[in-house]
Amino acid sequence: MDKVVASAAEAVADVPDGASLAVGGFGLSGVPAVLIKALYDKGVTGLDVVSNNCGAMESGLAVLLAAGRIVRVTGSYIGGNKEFARQYLGGEIELELIPQGTLAERLRAGGCGIPAFYTPAGVGTQVADGGLPWRYDGAGGVAVVSPAKEIREFGGMEYVLERGITTDFALLRAAKGDRHGNLVFNKSSRNFNPLAAMAGRITIAEVEELVEPGEIDPDQVHLPGIFVQRVVALTPEQATDKKIEKVTATPREVRA
Repeated sequence: MDKVVASAAEAVADVPDGASLAVGGFGLSGVPAVLIKALYDKGVTGLDVVSNNCGAMESGLAVLLAAGRIVRVTGSYIGGNKEFARQYLGGEIELELIPQGTLAERLRAGGCGIPAFYTPAGVGTQVADGGLPWRYDGAGGVAVVSPAKEIREFGGMEYVLERGITTDFALLRAAKGDRHGNLVFNKSSRNFNPLAAMAGRITIAEVEELVEPGEIDPDQVHLPGIFVQRVVALTPEQATDKKIEKVTATPREVRA
């Protein structure tokens, strides 16, 4: 039952080239940066990544992206990641861009053993009809497009069939975890982390605080340990190394 491993390097040691990964995080919140760096140091490449976005500010998945280690991304947001946009438009990476809520439900469904589900999101658009550019050819043309999806009517409304997602591994970050893999997330860092954990065949969690079994109130557990196979305890330095994506501040009142 003790799922703690000694280091991030040990935790990802069996991740092979070409593996599929579900990765938690949203922007810079709840990103398993230490595990991602361990994958980078290992030299693994050809990765098929499922994540809301692909890193920001040269951190998170952006580390693997910039090194050319990712070949395909399933996500919902490119955002301000200029390198991601460059690789996508240049034909260096394949991107399946889907609605954010659909991505969340596809991960949850895969983790629950549900092969597919119907949703109204995307009906009447290229999400359902097909034709979204998955990969460009590097010369201004489109090399691969998304296929059309099944449409079915329920109660007079049309719904599109979306398939559940499962991956070889999942990487996530939690504020607190015990040796059995029960996890607690801090506020918005909860985001896609529990969903990614459910979708992964082998789920690896880096935790900012490691506690003994029984120290977490069962009612406070956000993700049960049944979904987690390995736990990595971060050092205090790693736990507090958090970047801010966009800084906003209210001007101070100037007094005479």
